[in-house]
Amino acid sequence: MNLKYLFFAASALAISACHYVSTDATLIDPTLHLARTCADGIKLYTVPDRVPRPYQEVALLSSVGKTSYSGEGDMIKSMREKAAKVGANGIILDSIAEPSALAKIAGDVAQIGAQATGQIATISAERKGKAMAIYVPGDSALTTAACARSQKS
Repeated sequence: MNLKYLFFAASALAISACHYVSTDATLIDPTLHLARTCADGIKLYTVPDRVPRPYQEVALLSSVGKTSYSGEGDMIKSMREKAAKVGANGIILDSIAEPSALAKIAGDVAQIGAQATGQIATISAERKGKAMAIYVPGDSALTTAACARSQKS
């Protein structure tokens, strides 16, 4: 019976891990209104030169995530979701910065101390990421197809 509760708790933690990453979008041109896409339709590019077609910059993406509850994959997932909301169909990753080992230890010590006293820790080790959400007009049909496939799943 206890194993059942342990499995449930582990599943809940895994599902909620993406809630430990938040991404903000700053629109480049607020007058540009693109239709929402889906996260599965967002292509990830590591450098601008890898984008095979002309593109338009849509929004600057800035992500923050707690290192103890999320990974780089969670950060990229959050960026894809935010890019989809602003109508992008691609992301050019700028950087993902990990906190130093000392910052991670300080964050863990603060968390343990806060839990022991029933308070909330104000020091946390955070992973930070930056990217540019882009719209590639030549890829719009591919994006639509990817989103249609993800809805069927």
